[in-house]
Amino acid sequence: MTQAVRVVQCVLLKKEAPGLERPVYPGDLGARIWRNVSKEAWQRWIAHQTMLINEYRLVAVEPKARKFLEAEMEKFFFGEGATKPEGYVAPT
Repeated sequence: MTQAVRVVQCVLLKKEAPGLERPVYPGDLGARIWRNVSKEAWQRWIAHQTMLINEYRLVAVEPKARKFLEAEMEKFFFGEGATKPEGYVAPT
């Protein structure tokens, strides 16, 4: 038996799109992501988060890094948008 695809009005893509299969982040922010972020938008965040971790040389388990990444996630989806580190050049 196939499971129905959950559709959300994605805040990042500004259109209806398949939603996440399960909550991916805890707390209130996680609930907002679950209700308002599509699979595609979440994958865009994962790529952006990876770039932030690499460029800033973050250790994702450190509380300061986690707080920074959570604030960036909030901006990425619900705020003014994400920024790239100064001088960042995307790989070709």
